[in-house]
Amino acid sequence: MEEQNDTSEIPMESQDTAAVIDLTEFDKNNSGNAFIQSEIPQICKDEPCCFGIDEAGRGPVLGPMVYGTSFCPLSWKEQLGDLGFADSKTLNEEQREALMKKIQDASDHMGYKIEILSPNFIANAMLRRSKHSLNAVSMDSAIGLLRLALADGVQVKEVYVDTVGDAKKYQDKLSGLFPDLEITVTPKADAKFPIVSAASICAKVTRDRATTGWKFVEKSDIDTENYGSGYPSDPATKKWLAGNVDPVFGFSQFVRFSWSTASTILDDKAFPVQWEDDDEEDEAAKGSASLLTFFAPKSADPRQKKHQFFNERDLKQVTVM
Repeated sequence: MEEQNDTSEIPMESQDTAAVIDLTEFDKNNSGNAFIQSEIPQICKDEPCCFGIDEAGRGPVLGPMVYGTSFCPLSWKEQLGDLGFADSKTLNEEQREALMKKIQDASDHMGYKIEILSPNFIANAMLRRSKHSLNAVSMDSAIGLLRLALADGVQVKEVYVDTVGDAKKYQDKLSGLFPDLEITVTPKADAKFPIVSAASICAKVTRDRATTGWKFVEKSDIDTENYGSGYPSDPATKKWLAGNVDPVFGFSQFVRFSWSTASTILDDKAFPVQWEDDDEEDEAAKGSASLLTFFAPKSADPRQKKHQFFNERDLKQVTVM
């Protein structure tokens, strides 16, 4: 286990400007995912590098989950440790912001790639017919970010990953996909390896910015401030969820509606819904058409504009062959 530096004396905003995180792409459409990345230092293309992967926001019922990665040359490991990185969960907001600025100031040796996974994307993945667990969503993001770095020319040699699920199975999966890399998957990697700590900072600062600056596109009287920490156990979050549910359309895109905390409130406060395709499947089994098809107006224009609810969530009509 690598020793971490004492972070109690990390200077607060020692630079004149704060870290710059461009959320423009995500703010334009927070129903989908978005990538944020730095320029790749030339030295990271010329020398073998270490590569850290970590996430922020896995547990909350509100807001996105963010996967962060950071990389630097192996020859720069000692200097990386001197910067004072630590698990982002042990630091306050000012300390995290100061460390994010340090990463950006070290742009001649350090780079990062970040993926913001929207609440809508997470919930849809977990509730679709071929369900995709949160662990699977997490692994997909980590793998995608590593592939992106390799495709961009980063000379990755060592990879350190904070695990989701069984560490050995995850490491075997990654080693099978990337047989030429030295991969270490372990719990608490963000407290053991400074490069993972740096990735943790990238993820946490980005999530905090995306959450506090969330763009509520829904045209309603949603309380956009008093939602608490976003964790299901927070009474303020539970109160916010109960007070901001629409009986027809449910929650705003800020909510991961696949979480049991949200689904319980929907069951209690929203109108029950009978999906047409469920009826069609039942009737097809009986050899007859769905009763609901008789109520469709014959003159209905199939090009009729969809309700805003469906446009906001990127929902599209599909045909199953």
